[in-house]
Amino acid sequence: MVAIITTVAFMGLEARQIEVQCQVAAGMPAFIIVGLPDKAVAESRERVRAALSAIGLALPPKRITLNLSPADLPKEGSHYDLPIAMALLCAMGLIDAEALANYVIIGELGLDGRIASSPGVLLAALHASSHDLGLICPAAQGPEAAWAGELELIAPPDLLSLLSHLKGEGLLPRPKVGEIAETCYHNDLKQVKGQETAKRILEIAAAGGHNMLMNGPPGAGKSLLASCLPGILPELTPAEALEVSMIASISGNLEKGRMSRARPFRAPHHSASMPALVGGGLKAKPGEVSLAHLGVLFLDELPEFQRTVLDSLRQPVESGEVTIARANNHISYPARFQLIAAMNPCRCGHLADAALACSRAPKCASDYQAKISGPMLDRIDLHIEIEAVSAADLVMPPPAEGSAGVKARVVRARALQTARYANSSYRTNAEADGDMLEKYATPDKEGQALLHKAAEAMKLSARSYTRVLRVARTIADLSGDTQIGRIHIAEALSYRRQAPKN
Repeated sequence: MVAIITTVAFMGLEARQIEVQCQVAAGMPAFIIVGLPDKAVAESRERVRAALSAIGLALPPKRITLNLSPADLPKEGSHYDLPIAMALLCAMGLIDAEALANYVIIGELGLDGRIASSPGVLLAALHASSHDLGLICPAAQGPEAAWAGELELIAPPDLLSLLSHLKGEGLLPRPKVGEIAETCYHNDLKQVKGQETAKRILEIAAAGGHNMLMNGPPGAGKSLLASCLPGILPELTPAEALEVSMIASISGNLEKGRMSRARPFRAPHHSASMPALVGGGLKAKPGEVSLAHLGVLFLDELPEFQRTVLDSLRQPVESGEVTIARANNHISYPARFQLIAAMNPCRCGHLADAALACSRAPKCASDYQAKISGPMLDRIDLHIEIEAVSAADLVMPPPAEGSAGVKARVVRARALQTARYANSSYRTNAEADGDMLEKYATPDKEGQALLHKAAEAMKLSARSYTRVLRVARTIADLSGDTQIGRIHIAEALSYRRQAPKN
């Protein structure tokens, strides 16, 4: 007899259906798992053996063969433990296989029979719901799975509880939907003294989802400004929150099934490797660019990142997606993030102050800034030179307007963009392209003349030209203007810096 249990394999944010086929046949005692299992799956036999022993069951002295079908698809992770155990119990005749025919099963087993959490439960639940199947998952992740909708859901804490439920002796209640985490922002724009121009650009960046680079001396407030950005961004919509939660689930970061409406804010250290930033590694996990999807990726001390790592951001910045190539597969993750970067003008950081600058100035500045490639700089919409905060600014009382007032204007501008791009795949002005940009971001006659003259004088690339139009569209949205005028183009051009030659 061959028992068949359904589970899933994760390929990026796609859950592919897997059959766990178990056969218990006469022959020399053995326990074999085939179907391209990785080390974690191969070790399942020992966890399953111990878990069954913990509830008083022993493996029969026969040849046990488990096949994970399709056999040519690599199987990774510990979430195969529970489906393997259930397939084995069905093959042994201890459970009716028909009772589990309409379930997707996922979970890691402990040696004492407990069912432990494993990444990807939300994706498995969404897959099960879309195929009219139920889901059996760890109790700790029941609230996470419940976000998938009205599917039949069993979330046992251990193997014995699951067997009792299936036999009708101790029915388990359906888990409640996870809570929505409370949004809390630690920094407010009221904490930023001076830097009015920087606050204006931060507002534009938030309103249109634009990339931004701040260049200034140490202690000028670059990191503080960046940390204030989440507080002025609109909250995620329910659909967006589900997208972000799917990435958190496959990464194992969705704690207690709590879904958050706050936009992600990721700030990796400058020593981060390429797989850490864009994704990859042994199991092709999502990187920081995907964990920042629909949120902010803050790169402090930008030139300190390895150049190859920074250049790996070029493709996801443009496309909003990152593809990890492997010999046997290609895995894609969404990466529609807003890049906010900060840097010092040179290694010592005091290029503009002759009394503090190092003896190598200005050569040290050109060497330091040359670490960032021209094509990478060309992909950044807003450039600002931040001056050191003066003593007069420091002793002034906090500004009257904080993050709440700025956020209200940003939310209004985003609402205009949501209505504008309702019938397209775009969410913000920073994403608009092609016909949409031509339709909604064409300036009036005076604005067009200024942009044409500036494009020639500044030698703007086609990408830079497009990004100026996007920023001008956002500036017009903030002021409530339907038509882009000369004043909007002029302000957008003032935030544009020509990328240096490599």
